[in-house]
Amino acid sequence: MLDTIQAINATAGFNRWAGFEVVSAANGEAELRMRFRKEDMGQYAGFLHAGLIGALLDTVSGFAAATVAGRVLASHFSVNCISPAVGHAFVARGRVVKAGRKQVFAVAELYAQGEGAGEEALKLVATGNAILVPVEEAQGAAAKPAA
Repeated sequence: MLDTIQAINATAGFNRWAGFEVVSAANGEAELRMRFRKEDMGQYAGFLHAGLIGALLDTVSGFAAATVAGRVLASHFSVNCISPAVGHAFVARGRVVKAGRKQVFAVAELYAQGEGAGEEALKLVATGNAILVPVEEAQGAAAKPAA
């Protein structure tokens, strides 16, 4: 599953520009990592721009949902900014709360990573909730082989 989600991530130009790296993806969970670039990712005070905060939370929620429901699109999405997003890298973790046939409910957390390497170097800066809907493959898209 990790290879599949990494391949999907690689097809998104925005994700490539931002440097989203899929660290893990399986069983209703996903994790992304992104290094902060001061020259083009900050807002006026130098914190990570809220647009990127939203993008990370949205993307990790979608990837977590995709591990249980296949191709999905967000139908609702919310973000709570908890503290200034200051760090040299950011870690987004998403988890499916409930997956139904027509809707998948997911939650996500975004952590700023300080100079240390361990979990103790992570500071929670934002949370998110998403409702995603499974979608059919686009007309003309290659059919997925049965597993």
